[in-house]
This record gives sequence, C-alpha cells and structure tokens, in this order.
Amino acid sequence: MQFEDDKPLDPSQVEDVRASGPQPGRGGGGGGFGGMPGGGCMLPIGGRGGGCLLLLLALGAMFLFGIVPTPFTGDQNGQQGGGQQPSAPPALSPSGNLAERCKTGADADQSEDCRVVGTVNSIQSYWRQYFRDNERKEYTPAKTVLFSQAVNTGCGPADSAAGPFYCPADRKVYLDLTFFDTLQRDFGAEGGPFAQAYVIAHEYGHHVQNLLGTMSKVGRDNRPGANSPSVRLELQADCYAGVWAHNAVKTGFYREPFTQEDIDQALSAAAAVGDDSIQRRTQGRVTPDAFTHGTSRQREQWFGTGYRTGDPVRCDTFSDGI
Repeated sequence: MQFEDDKPLDPSQVEDVRASGPQPGRGGGGGGFGGMPGGGCMLPIGGRGGGCLLLLLALGAMFLFGIVPTPFTGDQNGQQGGGQQPSAPPALSPSGNLAERCKTGADADQSEDCRVVGTVNSIQSYWRQYFRDNERKEYTPAKTVLFSQAVNTGCGPADSAAGPFYCPADRKVYLDLTFFDTLQRDFGAEGGPFAQAYVIAHEYGHHVQNLLGTMSKVGRDNRPGANSPSVRLELQADCYAGVWAHNAVKTGFYREPFTQEDIDQALSAAAAVGDDSIQRRTQGRVTPDAFTHGTSRQREQWFGTGYRTGDPVRCDTFSDGI
C-alpha cells in the first residue's frame, strides 16, 4: 500500500497521548514492528491480577478489537456497570507532534504514526462521502487516540490489554500500536501495513454502526454465542472494513489499488482473531456458546464480502445465515 506523495494529511483526526511520543523502533515504514514492553506480557485490565493477553482472552475477559472492552464498561453506550471499577490510569501528556511530522502521503510511507493518520483520513473520507450520497444525516468524524499502556476514555479507564476498541460514549477509536506486535507474535498473523489498516477500518465500522443506530437497535444484549448480536456487530464491522478497502483509491490517499498481498495481510489478521482460532490456542477446544466476534472463516468471509462488493448494503449480518 503506497500513499500519494503529495496528498495532504489531516493529523487533527488523530490524537497522540503517548507518554513519550513515538515508541523506539517504531518510526519507520513497512511491516516491521518493535518489541512488546515487559517481555511480551500485557498489563491486566485495570492492574488487577496477573497474566498475559492470551490468558485474558482464554478467560473471556476482553474483546479483541471490538466496541468496548467489557471489563470496564457496563454496556455499549459507555455506561459504567456495577461492581468495583479499575482505578483510572495517570493522565498522559500529549506528545508526538503529528502535525509537524505527518503532512503528506510521503510521510505516511515513511512513518508508522503517519500511516495511521493517512489510513484514518482515507477511511473517514470514504464514509463522509457515502453518508453524503446515501444517508440523510451528515457523517460525524471520530478521532483515533494513540496511547501507550493506559488511557482514560469516555467508557472508563483502559490499558493495552483491551486491544484496539471503539468507545461509543466519546466516539473515539483507541489504539496502542504495540497490539500489532502481539497480533503477529501470539496469534500468528502475517502482520504488515494493511493488517493495521484492516483493524483501524474495523473500528471505524463500529463508529458507522453507532451513527446509523445499529448499536442502539441491538441494545444491551451482550450475550455471547455463535448467533449473538455481538458476533453480528463484529462481522458487520469486518464487512465495512472490506467496503472501505474496495473504495480506498477513490478517496485520493492511495496511489493504486491494494495488491493481493495487502488483502492477504487483512485476511490473515481476521483469521488470527477468530473466536475458534483464539479458543484453540488458549484452551485447546472450541466453545461456540462463548463466541463474541465470529469464527476465522466468518471474519474472512465478511471482510471479503465488503471488499468484493464495495457496498455497505451487502453487509447485512443481521439476517439469517452468518
């Protein structure tokens, strides 16, 4: 994936609240990423207990890039649930100077941070135009927040173990870039720039669901299961990610259509975080009653549906037959 060199970027769509700016070893372009802090163990939600990301997944204690991390929110509208809540992490001072470093597409080809900016710009450019052409309401932009280790959100405090997520309460996407190292190392995904783009586009799919009222229609039914509303929401977000990928060149941010290698990176990421794949890795068996995101095959299938058709209308995962 190559950006148009002269295409202006809008860094205001991304907030950088990492404590010390760009992470060491993460400034260059391409598919290589730096190492995980702490030797590969991610902090437990809210600092409670111990263990790595895989253990948290095995216990069903989090969503892997979903709507809101369930340990610190009560429902999809960002209202706090009952019981003890984790303490808020310390405030992180804004840093990174994205406005100075990320000015054009050429910067996006050289810097991971700027690539995030360019990807977010393209995704929102597509949805803004789609809403203008097909919906009665205007598209409301959502910012992506880059954080390191911990962050305060409209849905409550979170740390890196939450994975990438969208908070409906403040309409922001939250992303710790070290997640992509984990995706490769612990889940066997290929990695690469387009795997990142797929994850970001998936989160903006949730923003679109929020704007269109899909989330409110589903309501507070967070029950897991192979045919649950949670799975259907996640698969639709995968499909919306594919729709953007189909139309990305039309936004003017990319030089040419994505290659099959790019798409394979997205499919690999989708397969790696299928419920069945995660369960086999963590518990040695598949438990459909505990599904929250869909199987590897379903995630690949729905991303592919969006990518082949380029039509959000084809992303109806709420009909029978997902």
